[in-house]
Amino acid sequence: MSAVHDPTVCTLGEGPLWHPERGQLYWFDILNHTLLTREGGETRRTEFDTYVSAAGWVDRDRLLVASAKALLLHDLAAGTTEEVAALEADNPVTRSNDGRADPWGGFWIGTMGIDAEEGAGGIYRYYRGELRKLYAPITISNAICFSPDRRFAYFTDTPTQVIQRVALSEKDGWPSGDPEPWLDLSQDNWRPDGAVCDAQGNLWNAQWGGFRVACYSSEGSFIRAVKFPAAQTTCPAFGGTTLYCTSAAEGLSDVHKEQHPLSGQTFVATDIAEGQPEHQVIL
Repeated sequence: MSAVHDPTVCTLGEGPLWHPERGQLYWFDILNHTLLTREGGETRRTEFDTYVSAAGWVDRDRLLVASAKALLLHDLAAGTTEEVAALEADNPVTRSNDGRADPWGGFWIGTMGIDAEEGAGGIYRYYRGELRKLYAPITISNAICFSPDRRFAYFTDTPTQVIQRVALSEKDGWPSGDPEPWLDLSQDNWRPDGAVCDAQGNLWNAQWGGFRVACYSSEGSFIRAVKFPAAQTTCPAFGGTTLYCTSAAEGLSDVHKEQHPLSGQTFVATDIAEGQPEHQVIL
């Protein structure tokens, strides 16, 4: 049974990150340029001057934040931000989207067109000072996550409705082969959005338009789904055995909002599965 974690209505809620040292969830409203969290029973907002979409934790007080034009080092305590690496800074069409830290301390980040222009984006990895483009063209980058045995990365281009899997180098986490289709959701017409792997290697995928986060085994078999009271679920995150999920109100009709008044809020469901602790970014 799910509940509301935070009642803020996000136009495009995304990128939930459970900070293991702070015991605190952070997430983004991409289109409103905002990082959100809850402290002392209240919502705390940090506004940026451009789109922000995903983050990894560097230490207790610093996050690596993906923005439309750069990877940024944001100090939670001081409120300061500095650029770490440019990200498609010369491309006015794109912004960042889905991203997650990997087990080697790297950070994978996808981009996409601001208006979802076909093939405008790509998927990158930042690792120890180097930002390298891995895959392009990508229309809507999503589902970036990593198996707990460090063997695989997952990602999708949402319009394809296929989640890809790629083998990783044991030494440094760079892809060691070509991506292969792992889970085809087109037959059931699910649209894969953000995803996370739990400690058992199962993949939990938010499915845009589906009111749910669905769980699949490492072999791609459907296990179960957790329902949420918002159609446009965007990304899950685990904090221990608790599952969080962001959602979006973007593009919904007034009638839909009346029927589903929690659309765009951020949700929580307890005692779901044992999550992996989010990996620490090594700068």
